[in-house]
Amino acid sequence: MPRSVYLDYNATTPVADRVFDRMKPYFTTHYGNAASGHSHGWRAESAVDVAREQVASLLDTEPERLTFTSGATEALNMAIKGIARHSAVDRPHIVTVATEHKAVLESCQALEQQGAARVTYCPVDAAGRLAPNTLADALTDDTVLVAVMHANNETGVRHPIADCYDTVRNHRALFLTDATQALGKVPVDVQHADLLVGSAHKLYGPKGVGVLYRRAGVQCPRFIDGGGQERGLRGGTLNVPAVVGFGAAAELAAERQPEDAERWRTMQATFESALQTRFPDIRINGGEAQRLPQTTNVTLPGTNAKRLVQALRTVSCATGSACASTDPKPSHVLRAMGHSPAEAHASLRFSAGRATTEDDLLYAVDALEEARPLARAAHPA
Repeated sequence: MPRSVYLDYNATTPVADRVFDRMKPYFTTHYGNAASGHSHGWRAESAVDVAREQVASLLDTEPERLTFTSGATEALNMAIKGIARHSAVDRPHIVTVATEHKAVLESCQALEQQGAARVTYCPVDAAGRLAPNTLADALTDDTVLVAVMHANNETGVRHPIADCYDTVRNHRALFLTDATQALGKVPVDVQHADLLVGSAHKLYGPKGVGVLYRRAGVQCPRFIDGGGQERGLRGGTLNVPAVVGFGAAAELAAERQPEDAERWRTMQATFESALQTRFPDIRINGGEAQRLPQTTNVTLPGTNAKRLVQALRTVSCATGSACASTDPKPSHVLRAMGHSPAEAHASLRFSAGRATTEDDLLYAVDALEEARPLARAAHPA
């Protein structure tokens, strides 16, 4: 069998063995509905309570502040649309960043199209960084919500969340951060957020479960009708096995994060040095910024990244966000950082994980050198 190296952990992660073992009984033996008022239901409800405590511990908050959802996308929709629709302002103002995940941008765009909100999309610099003064300049008397992601899913660039939160708090708007890519990779807590979103499958948990944190006093209307689950905010039967898995993944992340981050940081430096040695024309996107320790986004001028991914048969990497993999348009993140369409179409994302070794990364460099001649762009920049 040919060697296969997976370097797309920002798209999704495998379910950790401990997580899978914790989940299994809730598919078969303890299959009760957590809302049922009998012994089977109580056992499921107790498992959900434990999971809520585990996720709360990772975020350093109280369990009752958390609402489980079907994923980060739903949680972001719930927060953004809920805050806008609950506002006393006739046409509330929302501020976000041009490089946010599509779940944020498209939620904001939907509100604009419905005439339910005005939105300002803050620019970033060439390294993908948001300056707090840019955020401050965008605020108005009608601003009710500011959404700034903790770390970018394509470049790994981290925003100064504490500074952003202070800026927004002084203005008395609410601050939402999408911590989906940051959880388990860098320290994350709710100290500098009114609302925070995360997802299990980015930190070795199952797909199909996310979480929304709301600071005490932050009100959202019910997002899904059809039952009183999740304290009346989100109707529907809880996915107990997935919730249990999220809790176990959060517990594991709390144990491993410092060690994992240090190892990834060392490997990232080795990988990027090898890339720059082998490809003198390569550009590391966001290289000047503070980034996640396991994410490297590069531009290889004169190549077509989609063809390059196909040519890299033994290395799995990405051209950007998995959510936008079928979109023929160039990455909105790289375009916001000043890339031309051709440059954006010549960019790849490599994201390492717990199983990644330094040898895997150096193998990817060799594979990239072999595949690059097969992926020349039709119209290079």
